[in-house]
Amino acid sequence: MTTSPTSGLAGRVPEPEPAPTPPGALPRRRVLAILLGLMLGMLLSGLDQTIVASASRTIGDALGGLDEQAWLTTAFLITSTVTTLLYGKLSDLYGRKPLYLVAVGLFLLGSALCGLATSMASLTAFRALQGLGAGGLMSLAFAITADVVPPRERASYQGYFAATMALSSLLGPLAGGFFASQPELAGVAGWRWAFWVNLPIGLAAMAVVARTLPRRTPARAARVDWAGAVLLCVALVPLLLVGQEGMTWGWASTPALTCYLVGGAGVLGFVLRQLRAGDDGLLPLGLLRRRAFAVPVLLTFVVGAAQFGGIVLLPLYLQIVRGASPTVAGALLVPMVLGISVTSVVVGRLVRRTGRTTVFPVLGMLALTVAFLGLSTVSSTTPLAVVDVLMLVIGVGLGATTNTVMLLLQTSVGLGQLGVASAAGTFFRNIGATTGTAVLLTLLFGRAARTIPASYAAAAQTPGFSAAAAAHPEQVATVHDAAANGLADTSFLGGLDPRLAEPFLAGFTRAMDQVALVAAALGAVGLVLALLLERRALPAAPGAGRPVASRPTAGAVPSSGA
Repeated sequence: MTTSPTSGLAGRVPEPEPAPTPPGALPRRRVLAILLGLMLGMLLSGLDQTIVASASRTIGDALGGLDEQAWLTTAFLITSTVTTLLYGKLSDLYGRKPLYLVAVGLFLLGSALCGLATSMASLTAFRALQGLGAGGLMSLAFAITADVVPPRERASYQGYFAATMALSSLLGPLAGGFFASQPELAGVAGWRWAFWVNLPIGLAAMAVVARTLPRRTPARAARVDWAGAVLLCVALVPLLLVGQEGMTWGWASTPALTCYLVGGAGVLGFVLRQLRAGDDGLLPLGLLRRRAFAVPVLLTFVVGAAQFGGIVLLPLYLQIVRGASPTVAGALLVPMVLGISVTSVVVGRLVRRTGRTTVFPVLGMLALTVAFLGLSTVSSTTPLAVVDVLMLVIGVGLGATTNTVMLLLQTSVGLGQLGVASAAGTFFRNIGATTGTAVLLTLLFGRAARTIPASYAAAAQTPGFSAAAAAHPEQVATVHDAAANGLADTSFLGGLDPRLAEPFLAGFTRAMDQVALVAAALGAVGLVLALLLERRALPAAPGAGRPVASRPTAGAVPSSGA
């Protein structure tokens, strides 16, 4: 390995090294079998989150803790995020296979226990255990693909990963709604199957990976940065907690301020620790001196913020303004799912054929920006066909960007840091998603608290509204109570006189339009970052996947296959 003559933040900055030609390539059939196992793991992770979200109300009612259901998401998010970098680093040191099997095993153990939970407290603890496994499912899948498939071939295969996650976002709400609506299945409450459905999928993923993925001898002896892991927890737990609960607590409340202080101290401690640990750190900061690594990392953060923060507007619009149920709203997202799936596969094949990568994030971020600008013009009477087109364009933008940026990250580092690079992409995307969701939802409901009363004030001047208000004073009182409670419950809208509901819908849509402009601004920032990506063509690599050979340490004996 060659090193730069200049010293980085954490010492000498290793340059990426070309992938060596291994003594023997894996047969194509075996590569496809490995990727099938990884896709099952991704399906497992994606389905779980959407199924549980759809069934959360039924679960809260069954366990007598509806007001605590947000903690199910918070516990899972915290543990899955804080373990992502640790999985990446450990897989570089000890191989992907054992770490991936551990990740799936922990996820399945948590799933089995979630289905046996008897209280919201125990269910929250078991969701946290699930998260410990989920932290490795996504990042290790990308790292394993990088091990067995050359870069130019890899883009084509990783397109199917995005299609798998998009499919899970469509099937999850349907499955969650089904399980939640069943009083009993096979003699137990239907909601428990929302967790147990993970078991056959996960066991199949473990069996396929255990049988087909070769073991890798560690490239070098190194220390695990456990101190960095602890400091990462200190940094992220309070910040993720306030990101999830800040709207409930108040962003300037005592609990929120405490989280800011503790999290800020943890971030500072983590950075200082990484400077000291150098290449042994969970996230070697010397990598950030490279444009080839730093720009894609920033872009993953922005894409996560725009994707999850901006797209959260669509289900709210479909449910609140258009009156769709959560299950139907999930089904109405089909255009976006198709956009992600088809574009991911097409872009992967284009990368494989041409070796060009950076043009696709540029086009993708441009599409996202245009789509969010289009959303800023939507009203309560906009034809759904127009909304469908905008969702399709959002899907195209995400499909062109997400996997291509991950590929750029992986090809910016040497073989010994593939796990770190893959984990960094997943980690910063998750952090961006949490940040974007918290910020945009806060803006949305903050603006709605002003636009809805203004809309009612304007409507009060019309004869139709005045007549409806005189005929239904109790409905007017309901609207005022909902506005005073921060729009925590909008289920009353279905029972309102249409003349009394229309100002609410118009005011909420106006607030959503303003927040869509903020999402468009995020897209524009991503477009600038995409233009700054280091342009390089991937080398052609004939044949199917090739296992990446580690550099053996002196006296090391290569392990056998699975």
